[in-house]
Amino acid sequence: MSAKHEVTNNTPRIPSIHNVVIQARPKQMLKNGLVLVPLFFTVNIWYNPSDLSGMSSIITRALAALGIFVLISTAVYFINDSVDAQKDRMHPEKRFRPIAAKQISIPWALGISTLMITLGLTSAYLISIPLLITIASYLGINMAYSWWIKNIILIDVMVVASGFVLRAVAGSIAIDHTIIQESGNNVPLDLTISPWLYVVTALGALLIALAKRRQELHAGGKKSKSQRLILGEYNLPLLDNLINLIASATLISYTLYTFSTGVTEANVPNNHSMMFTIPFVAYGIMRYLYLIHVKQLGENPEEILFKDRPLMINILFWLLTGSSVLMWTRLTQ
Repeated sequence: MSAKHEVTNNTPRIPSIHNVVIQARPKQMLKNGLVLVPLFFTVNIWYNPSDLSGMSSIITRALAALGIFVLISTAVYFINDSVDAQKDRMHPEKRFRPIAAKQISIPWALGISTLMITLGLTSAYLISIPLLITIASYLGINMAYSWWIKNIILIDVMVVASGFVLRAVAGSIAIDHTIIQESGNNVPLDLTISPWLYVVTALGALLIALAKRRQELHAGGKKSKSQRLILGEYNLPLLDNLINLIASATLISYTLYTFSTGVTEANVPNNHSMMFTIPFVAYGIMRYLYLIHVKQLGENPEEILFKDRPLMINILFWLLTGSSVLMWTRLTQ
């Protein structure tokens, strides 16, 4: 009886669905919305009311890629938190995460992540081999980050930013070569995304990653190194300088993108009307810097969008203005 009792006590407890959902970090799933950015910025190419089937296929494939990234990124959270469980228990907020709080055992966490990875990679394969390669690259980079790269100064934030770029790449690959109607004929969608889009995405993601490091260092103080080893290599002056540099580069790159007429891949109107979106990007960057330096936010960038109403409204107006410009171009061609 005692042996049975001992085996029962050592058996990992099945985690509740509630804890699994919390561990999946639903708020952070918002960043996977970058998968839909290529869909948005190419609406003037694929929008065709007379081809509902083609448009439905494009949107379905884009949403499928979004779902795949939700699965894979969630699996990465489970793995990363399993690796960092001991350090997370010393963090004032992370210690409440189910894995750190031992509400989900590490064997269960790894099992759940394996299932998600299997489903994600299989789904990506069914869409296209290039999408599978992109998803696998994202997974491999994040595995390397969890066990090694996160402790290399500067490279750590660059790798985090690369994950955002791969989301945009995946969104482009997912809808490329979808069969659409053109002049009454079924043809594959020939989609070439502007390199500027990837540059702006990378710089914006790098800005967010640096801001996150800054707030972690500011909030953790002398204990920050024990919570995240790499924070011992950074200091606030360095991070502030890097943030200012990247913020400026982001705004300049986006501005140049809106004026990239005559370049087929740029996919912006020749009348420079995309410039109307520049003020929203400028305000968004300045507002984010205000939230970082004055409000001392940034450690949880996904929560800023839910808590800061001016930033939410600004993003909404940016989307409405950008989509209006692109749709007007499409309808007047």
